[in-house]
Amino acid sequence: MHRGIPAKYAVTVTTPTAPFSSEAQTSQKPVLVVDYGAQYAQLIARRVREANVYSEIVPHTFTTEQLLAKNPAAIILSGGPSSVYAEGAPRVGADLFEAGVPVFGICYGFQAMANALGGKVAQTGLREYGATEATTVGEARSILAGLPDSQNTWMSHGDSVHEAPEGFEVLATTAGAPVAAFANEEKHLYGVQWHPEVKHSVHGQQVLENFLFNGAGLKPNWTTGNILEEQVDRIRRQIGDSKVICGLSGGVDSAVAAALVQRAVGDQLTCVFVDHGLLREGEAEQVERDFVAATGVKLYVANEQERFLSALAGVSDPETKRKIIGREFIRAFEEAERAIIAAAASEGESIKFLVQGTLYPDVVESGGGEGAANIKSHHNVGGLPEDLQFELVEPLRALFKDEVRAVGAQLGLPQEIVGRQPFPGPGLGIRIVGEVNKERLDLLRKADAIARAELTAAGLDNEVWQMPVVLLADVRSVGVQGDGRTYGHPIVLRPVSSEDAMTADWSRLPYDLLARISNRITNEVDGVNRVVLDVTSKPPGTIEWE
Repeated sequence: MHRGIPAKYAVTVTTPTAPFSSEAQTSQKPVLVVDYGAQYAQLIARRVREANVYSEIVPHTFTTEQLLAKNPAAIILSGGPSSVYAEGAPRVGADLFEAGVPVFGICYGFQAMANALGGKVAQTGLREYGATEATTVGEARSILAGLPDSQNTWMSHGDSVHEAPEGFEVLATTAGAPVAAFANEEKHLYGVQWHPEVKHSVHGQQVLENFLFNGAGLKPNWTTGNILEEQVDRIRRQIGDSKVICGLSGGVDSAVAAALVQRAVGDQLTCVFVDHGLLREGEAEQVERDFVAATGVKLYVANEQERFLSALAGVSDPETKRKIIGREFIRAFEEAERAIIAAAASEGESIKFLVQGTLYPDVVESGGGEGAANIKSHHNVGGLPEDLQFELVEPLRALFKDEVRAVGAQLGLPQEIVGRQPFPGPGLGIRIVGEVNKERLDLLRKADAIARAELTAAGLDNEVWQMPVVLLADVRSVGVQGDGRTYGHPIVLRPVSSEDAMTADWSRLPYDLLARISNRITNEVDGVNRVVLDVTSKPPGTIEWE
């Protein structure tokens, strides 16, 4: 392990990228989720994977030919905000339903299927939003097999299917949807008006699994174990005998990506950890000690705390802070990278590959479902240079966050790393509202460590998505501690519950836990005399304060 890598090698580089390819990520035939602008498209894909079936999201602009070219095991048409009869509304070609691929329509996808096949879609005058009772027509069967005759579902629609297409059997109805579910068993075509992917649809997962296992005849044989084995093989084929570099942030994504590559190519990998001094208590040491011990990875550590503090001096604006942290990280990473490249060159070797912990939501949100070559901002901070001349290695590109954690556990990474809560790239720099300096960082680190320790002791780590602890450095409040009057800073606790951070709600932590956290922080952290709780959902608030 090396520290303080010198910056004395000038290297000019650029970065070619490759489009996302499911074949490069898994040998499983995918269930394609066609996204019609639904807020739940990613959630549908997650629910399919929870049934141990591989899924991918594709845009509604895909033609039937493009869909079939991906050799799908089945296709799910998502919901969306449009009306099927509105000008410019997304369409689905009727030829898709003659291709022999099982199809399942949800909400707008259900209506688009009905419309394409000659059914009748119109407004009933009775919109349904939220909890809605659906009643089966006759005996519960097909995709509703094994479900009660009446079930609670989650609706979000103004239009309804009034008449099912020819050859379809009506399975369920609601007050506002004469046809709330239908099936054509002969052609393996199915649909429901409600959203089975959301937890509020009590039997939604069973509806999805009835489609996957009975309607489409699939087997639940995809696991993160498959991904681990396939990725190791793919990485070896991609990298060959070349050298590869990876930036470690201390977070879950980069750690698991690096561990996967290390499993595949061993000492051909060099990891770079830029310690910018903005991590939480003990996290830098975990990277340097625990990660190295678990993986045997070759690690270069650049101590750059003074660099970042100097650059942030006098800056309070959050967006400016983000840009400064991103800029300085890029410079520090480049200096380390140049030294490593030079060291490899002195031995007659070259570094051709760069590991990135890109996840599937990053691919989808950047347009990668269409084969776009957008690279997400590096999760260490801010973004890697646009002129990096490496081929990307992205072993997590097909995975959601919970799947990444599972792969990390299979790789033997410590729970302290695998189970780590999501943490922003700019670190504590954006959890201090105001100027960032060493005194304030030390204060926030102590408060954050207390809050995290108490959450763990209460056994609630897995029930809270993350709990940012925020220092209001530019705010002071009057307090009484001992026999004296104080004028200290408030600390904000921001515990949130979420599945993917796209939406979130504040976590209802027990009062006695909140009291312990408050008492410990105000007693043990000098300069803090008040602890407050943020009870705002997302939206309207964001998870982070800056």
